Amino acid sequence: MEQILEIEGLRKYYGRQPNQTKALDGISLQVLRGEFLGIMGSSGSGKSTLLNCIATVTRPTGGRMLLQGQEIQRLKGSALARYRGRKIGYLFQNFELLDNLTGRENILLPLSIQQVPAVEGGKRLAHLAQYLEIMDVMDKFPAQMSGGQKQRIAAARALILNPELILCDEPTGALDSKNAKGLMEKLKGLNQEEKATILMVTHDSNAASYCSRILFIRDGAIFHELRRDMPSESRQEFYERILKVMAQLGGGREYVF
Repeated sequence: MEQILEIEGLRKYYGRQPNQTKALDGISLQVLRGEFLGIMGSSGSGKSTLLNCIATVTRPTGGRMLLQGQEIQRLKGSALARYRGRKIGYLFQNFELLDNLTGRENILLPLSIQQVPAVEGGKRLAHLAQYLEIMDVMDKFPAQMSGGQKQRIAAARALILNPELILCDEPTGALDSKNAKGLMEKLKGLNQEEKATILMVTHDSNAASYCSRILFIRDGAIFHELRRDMPSESRQEFYERILKVMAQLGGGREYVF
């Protein structure tokens, strides 16, 4: 499979010696096109810092990040705006919807920001609305939606421009077990049916069991890797393997769904 994202020796340090904190301490990894990769670790392990560096929310101290061979840290101006708006889609834990916009308007907002005619996104919008089962809330405001509906609206917004890479930051963190299961099944379906490339940070072992590969981070470095590469292995069996690694890390949430 084609490599879409490459990270080499990524470092993010806060403060100065002797009180320096190494949030990321030389992480290297690759993400393949069409992969569903999970990043796991206990609180403070560096997993969210890693995602924020890729999203250009946080500037790394050192190392390299390349999306399709283009070095992310070197992007400026219109190239950086295009990267943030077209190359990546971001699904937040707390939805981050605009309260004064309807579901439809929230989803279409990236098209407006990127100056893409709404008519071009019409077909994509119809497909996503049907697949994510949000047709009945498209014209409602966030205050009129359940948590699961808000997160599926947010997912459609992240996907509307068909980005190269979808970044998910604890996407089930604000959802109950039923809505968490529904969202993960939809994300897994998009990965399998549309070959969407997804990089998901989570401490939820059950959510992680939908991934095809998981990297575990401890103290800013990669601690272990798990692959779900046995065709006969069920999601439950993969989940149990994840729990064993998380027990060694001293974190993780058992959230059965």
